[in-house]
Amino acid sequence: MTASLVTPGMKVSTTSECEAGEGTIERDGTIISTVIGQFSIAEGIGSVAANKMVNSVSIGDTVICEITRLNEKNGEAQILVIEGQTGSIIPDQLYGQFRVTDLVDRYMHQTSDAVRRRDICRAEVKQVSPVVSINFRDRDDCGVLHAICPPCGNILIAELNGDWNVKCPNCDYQSFRALADNFAAGWAELDKGVSALNNPGKRWGREAETLFAKGPSGRATFIAADVREDGRERSYFRFESEGGNAGGRRDKPAPGTRLFVGGLPREVTTEQIRDLFEKHGVVKDCFLPAGDGTPNKGFGFITFASKDEATAAISALNSHKIGGRRIAVKDADDDSKKGNNKRKDPEGTKVYVGNLPFKATEEAIKKHFEGTATVNGMALATDKNTGKPKGFAFIWIAEGDKGEAIVAKMNGSELMGRKIKVDLAQGGKKSSPAASGGDGKPAKSNRELQAMREEDQDSKKPRSRPHPKKE
Repeated sequence: MTASLVTPGMKVSTTSECEAGEGTIERDGTIISTVIGQFSIAEGIGSVAANKMVNSVSIGDTVICEITRLNEKNGEAQILVIEGQTGSIIPDQLYGQFRVTDLVDRYMHQTSDAVRRRDICRAEVKQVSPVVSINFRDRDDCGVLHAICPPCGNILIAELNGDWNVKCPNCDYQSFRALADNFAAGWAELDKGVSALNNPGKRWGREAETLFAKGPSGRATFIAADVREDGRERSYFRFESEGGNAGGRRDKPAPGTRLFVGGLPREVTTEQIRDLFEKHGVVKDCFLPAGDGTPNKGFGFITFASKDEATAAISALNSHKIGGRRIAVKDADDDSKKGNNKRKDPEGTKVYVGNLPFKATEEAIKKHFEGTATVNGMALATDKNTGKPKGFAFIWIAEGDKGEAIVAKMNGSELMGRKIKVDLAQGGKKSSPAASGGDGKPAKSNRELQAMREEDQDSKKPRSRPHPKKE
């Protein structure tokens, strides 16, 4: 039969004509090509002579791979070639998996402490199914063969310096790699013994442990993928009003230097406001929150270098007209004009009332205390989302000097079938001669008295006897 060019998946013959040979498989009586090449039938066997061999890895093979993915305790590498064979790798065996313990004969905190993405390595295949597993640790010729400097892109060289065994000849970068014997000597079988720089079996020194203790974020490296380090100081883009502190926080301005500007026309930009205020001093920060499709939301904040400059800006620009609107300029930290919206407690001694029935109303609670105490005010606790009572309240009684006696009388009283708890609220007890014991020592606190009362009640409860176990 004349040879013909076929591609993977092409039906090339049937089992009635020939048997499946090299480069083919048989499916339901049909012979299908698995590679690109020339199909021919010889002595009843159909085969495809591949133009480029497609290889499958086997346990014990040595492969050259590139690190493509790193997690904390495992990683993945793309298999580039099987040493001693030509051709590519079949798709379902293209990537090999490894664990942090497969890298080097030392304790590694995480995989990126021994290899980095884009490192070229030699590895031994330990498993093929269900996934390809590779190992760098068991052989000295396995490990990193070629690595580049993350900051500047230069090729790293092997040099032992304390905990580190590679360095960049161009910048100050130093690190550790799980080196193969012929690191930086290409892929040839050269016995250079560089793996000795891995310090197998040794503990990490103080410098490395200090770095590892900072966690993954503390080991992050600025990566310049397409530029080389030329010695110039790096500059980083910074948004207007963005600070350089961790988490993007701005430094807290000095009191009196930060101004609030309100009533701004929505079309006014940050640059226009900055130009306006810079006439009155050095503007350290100008921040206008962006609106929905507009340059601002109608307000902003200006920070001056000194309080005197901020005061001068208030005097000159408060009620100043911009775009037909008068703006308001004032000290952003001044609370004098914000109003005092804090709720004032009613007069009297504050008392806690707990274990209330959920259906108890303010009127029912006041009626319960009638004849014992005069209730000047009440705050019944409710859930802020549902509005349902929480089962406790605070009341203010007029008889402050009789607070202890009222608490003793009302605590444990029954309201709507439940025994309520009554105690002086924290800060509600007023100092008096009765506040100390007869021996001159301070009397027990309200919380201590409440705890003692509860313990006394518990001691009077019948104790349950343990039941004998049934055989």
